[in-house]
Amino acid sequence: MSDRTFPANLPKPAPIVDRPAERAWSGRLTPGRLPSGARLLGPALVVLVWEAASRLGLLSPYTLTAPSTAVVTGYELLADGTLLPHLLASAVRAYAGLFLGVTAGVVLALVSGLTRSGEALIDGVVQIKRAIPTLALVPLVIIWLGIGEAMKIFLIFTAVLVPVYINTHAALRGIDIGHVELARTLGLTRAEFVRRVALPGALPGFFVSLRLAVTLCWTALVVLELINTQTGIGYLMNRARDWGQTDIIVVGIFIYAILGLASDAVVRLVEARTLSYRKALGA
Repeated sequence: MSDRTFPANLPKPAPIVDRPAERAWSGRLTPGRLPSGARLLGPALVVLVWEAASRLGLLSPYTLTAPSTAVVTGYELLADGTLLPHLLASAVRAYAGLFLGVTAGVVLALVSGLTRSGEALIDGVVQIKRAIPTLALVPLVIIWLGIGEAMKIFLIFTAVLVPVYINTHAALRGIDIGHVELARTLGLTRAEFVRRVALPGALPGFFVSLRLAVTLCWTALVVLELINTQTGIGYLMNRARDWGQTDIIVVGIFIYAILGLASDAVVRLVEARTLSYRKALGA
């Protein structure tokens, strides 16, 4: 096309210049492009350095056993039937508290985020709990519930509830006002508004909170299983400490790490499938 095609008073269009460097940076900075296994690179490097330090004699086995030794010990505990009952006991406690905390956090966030009276009654209480460490409640909860399973599940529940509430509530408050006005224009009932607008709008914040929650439930459990328990991974680690068995302690650390990573991966997978519509819309 010649220059005479354009009117004299309009500038000529800028030529299209291919910039490979810009394309490269664009690809690196685009979210979601990290390969699925790339997140394991950091932990794998830590384990390799740890193993090398142990083999070179820089780490004493009485201070910190080598990862390879811990793997062998873990296999032996699994083979002789010692490990599985303790793992199941820990999983029941962690996921029972997780389920209760997530359910209560979402319900409270909906009530507080969608009604003024709910926010007035609920938000301040949750913010106070947010400022109080979970471990500070241990003596009081022991008086209320004793030192059995109910105490441990309740404290995991309180630890999980706060991040679920905070992030879901923030997502609800951040819903586009245009969507709210559109729902009013269409005459949606409150139940329809919650189902079609509020819940879909809060999903991104909810998944952020769920990723925090699946980690917190195991973090809280580590400490709680040191309190008068006869089963659980924490109990195994506590008993191993008394006998100086660092290999069993490292086995417990590996189990917590693997369960935490696996739980986070499951949440990521569910999040990617649930929010796949955002990618289709270019969100």
